Amino acid sequence: MKPLIEKAVFPIAGLGSRFLPATKASAKEMLPVVDKPLIQYAVEEAYAAGIRQMIFVTGRTKRSVEDHFDTAYELESELEAAGKHELLQVARSIAPDDMTCVYVRQPRALGLGHAVLCAKELVGPNPFAVLLADDLMVGPAGGGGIMQQMVSQYAQWRASVLAVQDVPREHTQRYGIVSGKDVADGVVDVSGIVEKPKPENAPSTLAVAGRYILTPGIFAELEHLPRGTGGEIQLTDAIAQLLRREKVFAYRYTGTRYDCGSKLGFLQATVDLGETHAQVGREFAQWLAGRAS
Repeated sequence: MKPLIEKAVFPIAGLGSRFLPATKASAKEMLPVVDKPLIQYAVEEAYAAGIRQMIFVTGRTKRSVEDHFDTAYELESELEAAGKHELLQVARSIAPDDMTCVYVRQPRALGLGHAVLCAKELVGPNPFAVLLADDLMVGPAGGGGIMQQMVSQYAQWRASVLAVQDVPREHTQRYGIVSGKDVADGVVDVSGIVEKPKPENAPSTLAVAGRYILTPGIFAELEHLPRGTGGEIQLTDAIAQLLRREKVFAYRYTGTRYDCGSKLGFLQATVDLGETHAQVGREFAQWLAGRAS
């Protein structure tokens, strides 16, 4: 059966200046949380949702991302010759045989909306996912990942779906904020969306997180959109325009989001995922408990 969402777009052209000097010569998406780079968590989430074509919108400093998802023949040969079969399987599992990786350049840093527009020809006329690797998102234990949840919502509504979460009102200036009415458990029929409003002007405290399912109609809006906040082409502004023509829904996902675009969020993710890691979690949790006592 053909999956509802076949392609995912990963905008990864940003410079990662908040993590200097670590990102001076390395892609921020390759920063490891325990033993996986941020971009791999996002790709695995998309893959678990049935998506098989991964589209990376890159910049000139992102070659390491391409190398990560490429076949490392020398590494695999050495591991096989050394009889390190478990590590060999790890290396091969990074890019499963049925997964395709495609790359397109974002020539200028003109914002998230522009990055998504760069993928237009690769996406084609079908709905697609957008995942921001800075947002490391973990679904509930024993439940589906966030993108898997969103694909299920798309199956019901057949319209664009935005992942959202409630945030403190004083934080609304960090996010796109939606307004609308509840139409189902955890689902809002969106009537408006605004980019980074001041707390006193925010229509709600429902903030867009780094996961989207968008219809191809978004491209027509992006192509004719003037530059917005920060002189950039804002995806939020394009969604606001799309609302005039199509339904858009916001979904309160179940799970945890780590803002790994910030140092605090990155450290929180490292500790939480370290404590639950299959190999070192128990020992790490004991070490943390010993430090706290």
